[in-house]
Amino acid sequence: MPSTKKILHYISSALVTAISVGVMGYSMSLDWAKSSMECTRAGSDFDNGTAEITLELFTGTLIRNFCPSFGGTENFQVIPTLTKTGVTPVALHGLVLCLLAVCLLFSACSILVSLYNSVSNPYETYMGPIGIYTCSSLSACLSVVVLIIFAVNVTVTDMAEGLVKRFAETADLRNKTSEMLLGYYLIIPYTVLCLLAIGLIYMYDHAAYTQRREQQRPTEDAPKEIMMY
Repeated sequence: MPSTKKILHYISSALVTAISVGVMGYSMSLDWAKSSMECTRAGSDFDNGTAEITLELFTGTLIRNFCPSFGGTENFQVIPTLTKTGVTPVALHGLVLCLLAVCLLFSACSILVSLYNSVSNPYETYMGPIGIYTCSSLSACLSVVVLIIFAVNVTVTDMAEGLVKRFAETADLRNKTSEMLLGYYLIIPYTVLCLLAIGLIYMYDHAAYTQRREQQRPTEDAPKEIMMY
């Protein structure tokens, strides 16, 4: 049966990881980015409207103001609409979704391994601290990759322009500005919580290792009075 200290550390790690999963799940239901751009009629040099597109992971909203001639509000599904705009944006967005799913999978594995260690004393295998280090570190690293890829897709590629073009084909778009929203930034706490889960297990593992080393000191470190006997 594990010690009370071990139970507390592993239960705490499982709890922290569960909170991180909740944070990511909540972030996936929120808006992630907003892009605004000026809109003109094709062939015209005068700005006569604007387009603002707000993106969640699965749905989006486009608000057009005289873009190109009239306004309107359209709601759309992100992946089906992106497939009609270009290969790169849909590939990057699909990669973001896949990485988020993998992060959740590794977090679930970390929770299971933590709970298993709280009631058992497995060897130093993938079912022990190594499993938690691996799962939580992969979750943290992949979540950082998600932040980078999504930001690049929104700010560098023509994803936003392509989405607007699906509803305003005769418009010329320029001067795009983009900002990340709450859903995007909530991935940062998820990453921090994954690292905290690793830290909790490392603290216990390091203390247990130090204790074992002290109990297994070689005889040459023993006092001379003891060695005489």
